[in-house]
Amino acid sequence: MENVSASHSIRHMEYYGMIDSFDNLYKESSDNHVFNNLMEIVTSSNNILLAYRNVKGNSGSVSPGVDNKNIDDLKEIPNADFIKIVQTKFSEYKPQPVKRVEIPKPNGKTRPLGIPTIWDRIVQQCLLQVLEPIMEAKFHDKNYGFRPNRSAHHAFAQAVRLAQVSKLTFADDD
Repeated sequence: MENVSASHSIRHMEYYGMIDSFDNLYKESSDNHVFNNLMEIVTSSNNILLAYRNVKGNSGSVSPGVDNKNIDDLKEIPNADFIKIVQTKFSEYKPQPVKRVEIPKPNGKTRPLGIPTIWDRIVQQCLLQVLEPIMEAKFHDKNYGFRPNRSAHHAFAQAVRLAQVSKLTFADDD
């Protein structure tokens, strides 16, 4: 699933009043707090609605999974009913199979892509939103792999900066 841009994600968190919760999780994790009951936050109405909003903002949300449903199939469900459905899924959650498709690559080959059902994406997003601030507090600041607002370009730029600061050069083997 492609990430919603950072500014959209933060705006969504503000709209659903989740910034303080996520900031507190980050701070507690930084202080080595042991978490015993995160499901209260995971299954909270605002976290579920935020998950829907973030999944909806993803361009892949229109791609159906094995159940042939996408984000458009969920938009007519009233919020209260939607929240109850997701909360029920957490009480008896069993993920559905992932739809496998082949995506063409520029070199003419293909790469596999797994497309979860839209309900599984909502459940995954609910969990991600709560676990991410906890895990972010534990990661080294210079770790760039699969983290929000970081990329291979950031890692490369950091490596170039460090080489310049250290006045490192490279030898050409010609």
